Amino acid sequence: MSRFQSLSDAQWSLIESMLPKRTGRAGRPFSDALAVVEAIIYCYRTGIAWRDLPEVFGSWQTAWTWHHRMASEGTWDKVMAKLTADADARGLVDWSASVDSTIARAHQHATNISRHTGGTIELHEYGHRAA
Repeated sequence: MSRFQSLSDAQWSLIESMLPKRTGRAGRPFSDALAVVEAIIYCYRTGIAWRDLPEVFGSWQTAWTWHHRMASEGTWDKVMAKLTADADARGLVDWSASVDSTIARAHQHATNISRHTGGTIELHEYGHRAA
């Protein structure tokens, strides 16, 4: 498996039927679904910007468009549900959960909320005490 390949044949066979298909209409040639999904996975795995997608995956605009459409249509949610159900059926999912109740306190000046402190009144009172 190369560094540009993320899905095995078994993984691809699970999700292939859920992805967009050729409509038969005239127009631009339909992109290879496997290559586009691999490109999307690569972008998320590496954290790169869409425009930095290596040329081996084809056009970054195609990958972004597919990802955007499939996210809008709920295709990724269906893919995730199917993969999770399959992994659970094979006993590969551990459903235990870990809850962290850590509290991260911030200094009062870390907030962006303005607070009325009395302004000049405090200064006058302080100056009066000093005298």
